[in-house]
Amino acid sequence: MEAFESITGVAAPLFRANIDTDTLIPSPLITNASREGYGPKLLAGWRYGPDGNREVRDFVLNQPVWRSSCILIAGENFGCGSSREMAVWAVRQFGFRCIIAPSFAPIFRQNSLRNGLLPITLPIKLVEQLARRAVAAPRDWTVDLRDCSITDPSGNKHTFEIDAREREQLLQGIDPISVTMKRADEIRAFVDADRRRRPWIWAAPRPPRA
Repeated sequence: MEAFESITGVAAPLFRANIDTDTLIPSPLITNASREGYGPKLLAGWRYGPDGNREVRDFVLNQPVWRSSCILIAGENFGCGSSREMAVWAVRQFGFRCIIAPSFAPIFRQNSLRNGLLPITLPIKLVEQLARRAVAAPRDWTVDLRDCSITDPSGNKHTFEIDAREREQLLQGIDPISVTMKRADEIRAFVDADRRRRPWIWAAPRPPRA
């Protein structure tokens, strides 16, 4: 996964509550053929008209100033609904590296962290203020994970909190499996010692596969 240290870019305001995963990536648009190609499908029901092709002109992500945004400012309970990881793929492949919201659905948040997408939680009143600033000043913002800060176009700086282990994984660009494999030598040593200590456990026949 791509490491996250600091990004600078435009923030798109989409301050709506309860944006669910079926809205982020409608189920008819999900394909098992590949994990690629989801960026154009993000929020397809809002971005495109009934024919599924023509863009809705006044939708925020179709407007030139926010079309290439890398930061999304959203409402509470973002990513609720089903657990589909494709919703995070769509957000990432559109170009977003960070979402700022009052709260996230737990599974969506975990999927985000495992795909290099930084979910930042801030108080709802502050997020609402940031969304208004994004509308008023569609210029560059900076999100810095190294010092856990957000700097808006006017130079106002806000700090956020994130679990230390999650922060380190994003900074290094590794997922939980990679974190575990860093301790592969310790795991092998434990297995070898356990084989000597409890050989009867390891000698037991494995149950047949179903």
